[in-house]
Amino acid sequence: MQVGRCPTDELSLTNCAVINEKETQIEQHVTVRNLTHKYVFTLTTHPSVTLGTIAFSLPQRKWAGLSIGQEVEVKNYKFDKSKQCISTLMVDIDFLQKKNVDSNPYDSDKMAAEFIQHFNNLAFSVGQQLVFSFCDKLFLLVIKDMEAMDPSILRGEQASGKKQKIEIGLLLGNSQVIFEKSENSSMTLIGKSKTRESRQSIICPDWNFEKMGIGGLDREFSDIFRRAFASRVFPPDMVEQMGCKHVKGILLYGPPGCGKTLMARQIGKMLNAREPKIVNGPEILNKYVGESEANIRKLFADAEDEQKRLGANSGLHIIIFDEIDAICKQRGSMAGSTGVHDTVVNQLLSKIDGVEQLNNILVIGMTNRPDLIDDALLRPGRLEVKMEIGLPDERGRIQILHIHTAKMRQYQLLANDVDVKELAVETKNYSGAELEGLVRAAQSTAMNRHIKASNTLEVNIETAEKLQVSRLDFMASLNNDIKPAFGTNQEDYASYIMNGIIRWGDPVSAVLEDGELLVRQTKNSDRTPLVSVLLEGPPNSGKTALAAKISEDSQFPFIKICSPDKMIGHSEIAKCQAIKKIFEDAYKSQLSCVVVDDIERLLDYVPIGPRFSNPVLQALLVLLKKPPPKGRKLLIIGTTSRKDVLQEMEMLDAFSTTIHIPNISSGEQLVEHLAHGTTAMINLMKSSRLRCEKQSSFITSRFISYFETRIQIGSVCVIVIPKSVFGARAALVPPLPPPPPPPPSISAVDRIRLSLSYIFTGMKNCAAFRR
Repeated sequence: MQVGRCPTDELSLTNCAVINEKETQIEQHVTVRNLTHKYVFTLTTHPSVTLGTIAFSLPQRKWAGLSIGQEVEVKNYKFDKSKQCISTLMVDIDFLQKKNVDSNPYDSDKMAAEFIQHFNNLAFSVGQQLVFSFCDKLFLLVIKDMEAMDPSILRGEQASGKKQKIEIGLLLGNSQVIFEKSENSSMTLIGKSKTRESRQSIICPDWNFEKMGIGGLDREFSDIFRRAFASRVFPPDMVEQMGCKHVKGILLYGPPGCGKTLMARQIGKMLNAREPKIVNGPEILNKYVGESEANIRKLFADAEDEQKRLGANSGLHIIIFDEIDAICKQRGSMAGSTGVHDTVVNQLLSKIDGVEQLNNILVIGMTNRPDLIDDALLRPGRLEVKMEIGLPDERGRIQILHIHTAKMRQYQLLANDVDVKELAVETKNYSGAELEGLVRAAQSTAMNRHIKASNTLEVNIETAEKLQVSRLDFMASLNNDIKPAFGTNQEDYASYIMNGIIRWGDPVSAVLEDGELLVRQTKNSDRTPLVSVLLEGPPNSGKTALAAKISEDSQFPFIKICSPDKMIGHSEIAKCQAIKKIFEDAYKSQLSCVVVDDIERLLDYVPIGPRFSNPVLQALLVLLKKPPPKGRKLLIIGTTSRKDVLQEMEMLDAFSTTIHIPNISSGEQLVEHLAHGTTAMINLMKSSRLRCEKQSSFITSRFISYFETRIQIGSVCVIVIPKSVFGARAALVPPLPPPPPPPPSISAVDRIRLSLSYIFTGMKNCAAFRR
């Protein structure tokens, strides 16, 4: 027979070869043989086809390699229904004409039902092309694979479970049709009658935290994977059936140097995705009008183009914004008439989750100031996963130190006495960057030993070959070079207890014991993450020293003293900000202690007026009552000499407990003080003595003669001077009669007690100099 053209478009959509109705000798299914191959077709009839002609549609002619007017051999074909009935038909589908491409989803279940109804009892072959009409759209189909129906089912028996691949088959009413998008097709299929696309695992199988240079962030990576990547591991159809949407944004925030930028940079290596686009926030801004918004659009252009072409098969596009707070501040907070920052925020909001949603993007933002970012950017659907990258714990510090000492360990440049676990214990509240700096400082200390001290800097070749970084190098760097930004600076509180604490009586011991109990409560109790205590008492009773001693003995990794001497000249707003920063830094550590010293001085209180700073008072009231974040514990120690003033200001209620610190009030207590202080000498300052002499030579001479008494205790000479000698009130002290001579046989301690009892008889305001 001769090959002809299909007479009508309607007949082309039947997927049948067309012959004249008078060709009675030809049955329903035939084989058509060209020069090299034979193909099976199902026939239909039409009177417009001439006798001796068999007409094919264009897709059929392309598939069989036929041309108009070509002579072919046509024979009847019988199907073996025990082996050639189609059980499952796999079909590739795409739009027939590219101009009709759209992004509307097509229900594969309805499509399969219409396909079976339209092509029931037709012959199909693997690789066959045909045109299919659905929802007034023309689609090009290619038969990809076929499985034969189990003959046991045809006989009414139980299925054997064996699957047989076939090249030619007959479509039945109970056959299953599964559609799969053609490669590079932008078509969107929904429903169950579509294939589960074979997707490559989104996580690289050989990734390792230490090889990536990341330590101490295992929990953070686990949480990010659960929230942001778990849904992307599953096939799209399963995600679609769950009605699940992928997470599009992550916000990493925390103190500087804790690994936010490093973590975001390495996420691209962890994933089987293209290299992420890393953008510094300020780079987006441009001096020309509209260019800043255009820069945002360029970042998302590749993802938009790929989603239009590939749909759910599109790869993941990662966009990383470093210092995102530079471009995403709260709208309306920036001064100026241009509103550039506001329009940049608007553009970013619409790109991440706007009218045309992108499902193939992951935006990672990093900042030290999450409080500055616009609220609309932090809602679910945008940067919904907010992950704090905090200071590493001891296990994390061990990992980080292992990473930064790996090279030295590999080339045997690390001494055997270096214990990474010991260093991790000593480096409480060190960030990852500070630990790296510690290793560099230790290396420089070790290298410095092998440099010749001459006119020119030269390396001592003889000893350089024995270069090793030892434990002493790390300890020297720990004590002198690298200090943690969120740790304990001993210089802050060392000056308050430079001469130690003398337990001159039960009041001091009771305060220290109570302080130890409060520290223990802060560490061990999960029900009281915030513990606060107020030490109150008369001036110079040692409140600040005791507060510093309690905080030092607590061994908390973060200790900060909020003292008025650091805020001299500050305005009320600046003082509030400084106090707030101390507390915010404390919240970043798992265990923190804040000493709020001399509260009435912080409040600028003076009794004349009276006057005080209400903004500072309100800030302290809020911060003293504010509980720390989950998993953090805070001990607050306050000191004051004016309990009555704080009572009127309603500040006493902000503290959990109040402890009274008395002055030395008896001779026995002063003797006890002197007995514990035999290693110190209390000297009279010449300037104070001269000033006193100018005020009252009579009183001075009487006090010097009576009270500048050198008392020999062991080998130490102690000078006891009343406090009133130094002040203007010394002139008000009445003269004292001469002391009675002590008995000649009295002991040294009794001699001291006798002299001191005489002193307290004449003076009520005596200051004992602490050791």
